Formats: sequence, C-alpha cells, structure tokens
Amino acid sequence: MVLEVALIDVLPGHEDAFAAAYAQGHPVLAGATGCRSVRMTRGIESPTRFVLLVEWDSVEAHEENFRATERFAQWRALIGPHFAGPPVVEHFVDVPA
Repeated sequence: MVLEVALIDVLPGHEDAFAAAYAQGHPVLAGATGCRSVRMTRGIESPTRFVLLVEWDSVEAHEENFRATERFAQWRALIGPHFAGPPVVEHFVDVPA
C-alpha cells in the first residue's frame, strides 16, 4: 500500500466551491481500480490549503488506473479551476515500528 499526499492551495474565496467540487468528484476518484481510501483535509491556520490523502494498492495503480484514464480528466475538470497553482504530489510508504 502507498499513500498519495497532495498539497493543494486553492484561490482565496474558492474554498467552499472547491470542497463542493471535491464532494462531487469523490466517487470518480474512489472508484478507480486500486484505490483503497480517499480523504480530504483543510488547513486551520491556512484555510486555502487542502491536503488530499489517497491510499493506493501501488504507485502504478495511481498512475495507470487513474492518472492515465478519463477518470483523472473528469476529476481535474471539477477541482482544477479552483487551484491557486499546481498541487504538490508525493507517494509514501509506512515505516515499520
């Protein structure tokens, strides 16, 4: 399992519209093959900053089963107009205790 972490800054005044677009697009993302869970959080100190957390079976599941498909285009068309700039996206794995 890998965790996709996307830091998303939205345009000031677009916070509620972005959250509504996320709610509308959530099934598009969550329905991708290899997607285990999806969660969006919003900054308290920085209310225009959102963090998307997506658990995938693998990096390939993210890139091949979502980013390279029409699902990604649908998702981006919903949330993209609210971006203040390109999101910063990285993948992470758990560290054993």
